[in-house]
Amino acid sequence: MRRLLDELIAPALCFPNLDMQHDGASFALAGARLAFTTDSYVVRPLEFPGGNIGSLAVTGTVNDLAMCGARPKFLSLGLILEEGLDFELLQRVLASVREAAVEAGVEVVTGDTKVVDHGKGDGIYINTAGIGLREHDLRLGPERVEAGDAVLLSGDLGRHGIAIMAVREGLEFENPVASDAAPLHEPVLAMLAAGVTPHCLRDATRGGLASALVEIAAGAGLELAIDERAISVCAEVRGACELLGLDVLHVANEGRFVALVPEAQVEDALACLRACSVSREATRIGTVRPGRGRVVLRTTVGLERPVEMLTGAPLPRIC
Repeated sequence: MRRLLDELIAPALCFPNLDMQHDGASFALAGARLAFTTDSYVVRPLEFPGGNIGSLAVTGTVNDLAMCGARPKFLSLGLILEEGLDFELLQRVLASVREAAVEAGVEVVTGDTKVVDHGKGDGIYINTAGIGLREHDLRLGPERVEAGDAVLLSGDLGRHGIAIMAVREGLEFENPVASDAAPLHEPVLAMLAAGVTPHCLRDATRGGLASALVEIAAGAGLELAIDERAISVCAEVRGACELLGLDVLHVANEGRFVALVPEAQVEDALACLRACSVSREATRIGTVRPGRGRVVLRTTVGLERPVEMLTGAPLPRIC
């Protein structure tokens, strides 16, 4: 996917805002500071513990805007439905769209519906676009990261990917794992309102925490030193990863994000994050230091190893 974006799609389009390589674009229009994003959702199965494709589409789009430091306001909803789709399932998905939108304080203001032949659409595909307001003039991105910045993580890892995989593989846990999908704008806006000035925000979705950190390190041209002991993983997720041969750092999340903030603001940032239910387990997991644009993980036994971006797709169709 990274090669496809870097070597084909971006060069073919060649628009300046695409050079930011962020999940959303930030720009000014008629005096307003806006953020804009779009995404498509092809998750399988359509329903999973903790949500379904409808709630996931809203949450994912809201979170892309949040990572721009924006207050989400408006969404579009494009539905591609397969002929023969069960109407009760569609009703549940649409009810989840509305519920998730109300929770996030956004409004679906436009949309489109298409029906494709049976066997051509895998039930439901959803495309969304989102518009948000940026109530600040901060630039957020890897290029703003500085040596000495702290790396904060908003919560434990791996719940979304393992919730999806458990349904596919018929895995059962003593304590069932539900997706962590949740809107993230509240803790981001709380930090900004408190005067915290993050240098970069990134949600740990496809490719997990590892891919998010590697992208930031590469864009900053600095080294991110991460402490594995500071990364929280629940017992069920850890056990499932060991059983399936997965690295939890590569497992997708839909309600977790990374914030890189100045050292002097760490305590204020953590206080803001921990005051919000979705990020109440936020912790510091590392520090930015001079280096060659890479991520280094200090393991639980005290050794250091490089962290690489996810290659391939051991957990396909998770969002």
